Amino acid sequence: MILVVGATGVLGQKTVRLLLADGHPVRALTRSAERANQLAQQGAEVAVGDLIDSESLVRACRGVDRVFAAAHSFLGRGQYRSAAVDDRGHRALIDAARSQGVKRFVYTSAMGAAPDHPIDFTRTKFAIEQYLQASGLEHVILRPSAFMEWHAHIFNGKSILEKGRTQLLGSGTKRRNFVAASDVAQLAAAALTAPVIRHRIVEIGGPGNFSNNEVAELYARTAGIEPRISHLPRALVGMLAKIAQPIHPGISRVMRFSSLPDDVFSETFDSANLLREHPMRLTSLQEFVREQVAQARRDPARG
Repeated sequence: MILVVGATGVLGQKTVRLLLADGHPVRALTRSAERANQLAQQGAEVAVGDLIDSESLVRACRGVDRVFAAAHSFLGRGQYRSAAVDDRGHRALIDAARSQGVKRFVYTSAMGAAPDHPIDFTRTKFAIEQYLQASGLEHVILRPSAFMEWHAHIFNGKSILEKGRTQLLGSGTKRRNFVAASDVAQLAAAALTAPVIRHRIVEIGGPGNFSNNEVAELYARTAGIEPRISHLPRALVGMLAKIAQPIHPGISRVMRFSSLPDDVFSETFDSANLLREHPMRLTSLQEFVREQVAQARRDPARG
């Protein structure tokens, strides 16, 4: 039995479906059983639980051989703020897995995870990596770059498709790497089911690096419209980040991320090493954007 935590998220859903398609029994942990109806129909066992409820994590781990942690709270606030979910919640999940005899734990970290990273979320990811490594559990740590579904689409291109324009935080000039959740799901499924672990830390990103300006232009060009791109000045974004911090730390985090100078930390990735070690077909940003444009034309209400 494989437990997927965050089973209804963009990465969790894709991983659950891959595992089920390959015949593996899956327990899908979710805060709301209704959100997991489709996964249940496809054969997953649905368990209701919460990363801020340690007892529910112990129950979820009973009878489980392997755990995939795919949940996060980058945009969280209140009881679901990042410190509660990404830090304490994942420590509790690792403890629960160890107490219930789980044999392998696969953790979704973030590219660039480091103790001195300027963004607290990424520092937390590194801290949980360290906690997992010290736990004694057999483990794999995945470090994906920015998910296309969020950082290319939701934060950028979706507005182009819905309104013909987008407003970017900061200059939009920093080159970044974007990865499709479906590609990360392939690696996650392999890490969960491989008989032997070859690499304990695996970085994964997509082919090519792009600025947010280039992402917006790609959406517009693919949709056949004139791009209208505006920017909130970096200094203003930084000031708004401070104002938003006590009200919505998740939004503040996004603004803080975008207010930093381009050269403070790198977000680029060269997929050559990944493909040598893990031969696979990576989804290009161009391919992803074409699918989003096609989807918007099929169902304009979804954008």
